[in-house]
Amino acid sequence: MPDLPTCPKCSADYTYLDGALFVCPSCAHEWSTAQPAAAAETESEDAEQAKTVRDANGNVLQSGDSVIVIKDLKVKGSSLVVKGGTKVKNIRLVDGDHDIDCKIDGIGAMSLKSEFVRKA
Repeated sequence: MPDLPTCPKCSADYTYLDGALFVCPSCAHEWSTAQPAAAAETESEDAEQAKTVRDANGNVLQSGDSVIVIKDLKVKGSSLVVKGGTKVKNIRLVDGDHDIDCKIDGIGAMSLKSEFVRKA
């Protein structure tokens, strides 16, 4: 029996060959036979690095940073407006179209796009 690699996702030993793909029955992960497990791990690391969130000036943002809103933003479904120059503390980065979750004094919890803020 050929020596099959372990699953790069869950490290299970019970992988099997299905055509041109290795398959892990434990987590249902599939990967190419031409692609070694080490290459799959580097691809996932590259994808994580590509998910960096940058502000309007190109600075990298991290969860817990403080940012300043650079222009007036209307709050959808309300008559409130977040004024330009408003400082927002302790942001949380999330996936999606609006990549910053925060709490703004006087308005409450909301999501912002990183293109409308700059790092404080």
